[in-house]
Amino acid sequence: MNVITKTITLGDGRTISIETGKLAKQADGSVMVRMGNTMLLATVCAAANAVPGTDFMPLSVDYKEKFAANGRFPGGFTRREGRASDYEILVSRLVDRALRPLFPDDFHAETFVNVTLFSADGEDMPDALAGLAASAALAVSDIPFNGPISEVRVARIDGQFVVNPTFSALKNADMDIMVAATMDNIMMVEGEMKEVSEDDLLQAMKVAHEAIKVHCQVQLDLMEAAGKTQKRVYNHEDNDEELKKDIWAKTYDAVYAVASACNPDKHSRIANFEAVKETYIASLTPEVAAEKKGLISKYYHDVEKEAMRRAILDEGKRLDGRKTTEIRSIWSEIDYLPGAHGSAIFTRGETQSLTTVTLGTKQDEKLIDEALTQGKERFLLHYNFPPFSTGEARASRGTGRREIGHGNLALRALKGMIPDNYPYVVRVVSEILESNGSSSMATVCAGSLALMDAGVQIKKPVSGIAMGLISENKGKNFAVLSDILGDEDHLGDMDFKVAGTRDGITATQMDIKVDGLSYEILEKALSQAKEGRMHILNKIEETIATPRPDFKANAPRIVTLQVPKDMIGAIIGPGGKIIQAIQLESGASVSVEEKENVGVVEIAANNKQAIDIALAKVKGIVAVPEVGEVYKAKVKSIMPYGAFVEFMPGKEGLLHISEISWERIEDMQLTGIKENDEIEVKLLEVDKKTGKFKLSHKVLTQRPPRKE
Repeated sequence: MNVITKTITLGDGRTISIETGKLAKQADGSVMVRMGNTMLLATVCAAANAVPGTDFMPLSVDYKEKFAANGRFPGGFTRREGRASDYEILVSRLVDRALRPLFPDDFHAETFVNVTLFSADGEDMPDALAGLAASAALAVSDIPFNGPISEVRVARIDGQFVVNPTFSALKNADMDIMVAATMDNIMMVEGEMKEVSEDDLLQAMKVAHEAIKVHCQVQLDLMEAAGKTQKRVYNHEDNDEELKKDIWAKTYDAVYAVASACNPDKHSRIANFEAVKETYIASLTPEVAAEKKGLISKYYHDVEKEAMRRAILDEGKRLDGRKTTEIRSIWSEIDYLPGAHGSAIFTRGETQSLTTVTLGTKQDEKLIDEALTQGKERFLLHYNFPPFSTGEARASRGTGRREIGHGNLALRALKGMIPDNYPYVVRVVSEILESNGSSSMATVCAGSLALMDAGVQIKKPVSGIAMGLISENKGKNFAVLSDILGDEDHLGDMDFKVAGTRDGITATQMDIKVDGLSYEILEKALSQAKEGRMHILNKIEETIATPRPDFKANAPRIVTLQVPKDMIGAIIGPGGKIIQAIQLESGASVSVEEKENVGVVEIAANNKQAIDIALAKVKGIVAVPEVGEVYKAKVKSIMPYGAFVEFMPGKEGLLHISEISWERIEDMQLTGIKENDEIEVKLLEVDKKTGKFKLSHKVLTQRPPRKE
């Protein structure tokens, strides 16, 4: 067994080891990456040949966390890991987006990358190691790959940038980004921030890249030690150079004319491009057209891409006629859906989001039960992208990875603006009704509008914009595009989404598809994005500038109060009897939990009367009996020596027979007092040893004169 291990030393002395040759040796490549007690196994397998007719990279990346890694049982009836969680999907996407652009363009074999967390200590964050593990597995395989790459997390904690911080340290960060890069180029950036500047984001990316360069060199050393510097020979494409030249010669001028025609209508533009292609196909014999169908589509796609890029770089003409810095027309509306707690429509060009806000109580919290993370989420954002939004005639098959990723980006952009310690659970749902470029950023804008329409007192509105890039000669000739179209995203070199307030960036996502992108270009893109964000914010504020002062009539009202920790049990009662009775009598929803060593009671209802009734009941339970106070008590039981009465919720005492009347009474039946009667009592004394209450009714009545 030839086991090879390479080690990376971080700036703070922590180490990352990469081991190969010991586990999963039948995979094309496998490594175990370890940092502290956190261990991830990455494997990669690629089919020997491509499926005939495949003209894309069929890559599948899956990240999974085993519950045993942290000594836990999975939830559910089966007690085994099931479908991927949203978190696992998001990590899978981070790795996928970094790897996919680096496979050779002509490599089309099905390739599967699996990264599995097998051990964790709850301190080192495994998602920051997943990209490194996947790339290292490719490095020790014979699969062609233009890497290596690595991914690191960079956080700014107390003003200092920290690479791959621990879970506990990250809690104090005001910037949290994941960066993927090769030795030479940034490939992917994603993260959230607390209104940081563009310069701060650039600086964090530079810190990340310096760390990644070390990771990449270690992988190159590992690849050489494993003897995998020579990759497999393959042929996944049968090209026809004569056909390629013919297509370029006969279609380029017509395609360029369509690309530079400045047609703002997406569907007619697509039809015009398609017409050029069909005209060319019609010039061929039916036999040749059928035989070469796949190659014709491939070569014609390349013609479209080059024509669009040339129109922008040479003439500054975008597909829809806008200038490079110009934002499409925007209109928005709030309060569109009367049944929702808040709603908004945001339309930018041919991209439209209809977004709703729902306010809920503690019972509506989302439970998180993952291998390393347990807890609750009180701010939720869901993004839906139905096929009709792009005019596709196909069925909707549920939430995909793309929807989860886009929704997470919008959530990160908005969540920092929710008021601190907000008592409501908030759910934002974005329904994309039209899409032609950056529906995730439309979700951010529509979400801001809907939150303000709902009366959620967000700190500031947030807007978002998607930037694009067309470049050549390693960035020597380039154009940064504001508010990109779908085609500009597909055919361009960068998709860069930025969301934030007037005071700084709150979330970003960047995918770079070209080598040699300089920080100067990134700086220009960020600066241009800021101008676009400010323009969009102005449009948002024309519709609604500040949140409504109050909720709508159909929204729940929530009152919270703090109670002593030792009173939680009294409010809940044995088996929940007391709290259930309060809810039944008042009609309000009541919950109580311990937070920071105090009890927090939450009372929610759609009307004030229900809240007032429940609030009075709770206050009665937690109130401390005061000697000398008079209470209206309810008789709970009759004894020969007196009556036990409840004078406060959960507080009972004995009203002795001698304290009922000034006259001497020998038999309780003579008093006429029965169970469930109400009687006023005065608290005379609380026994310091037993805590028992001494109550009296007679002191509240006039004492008869003494008989002489």
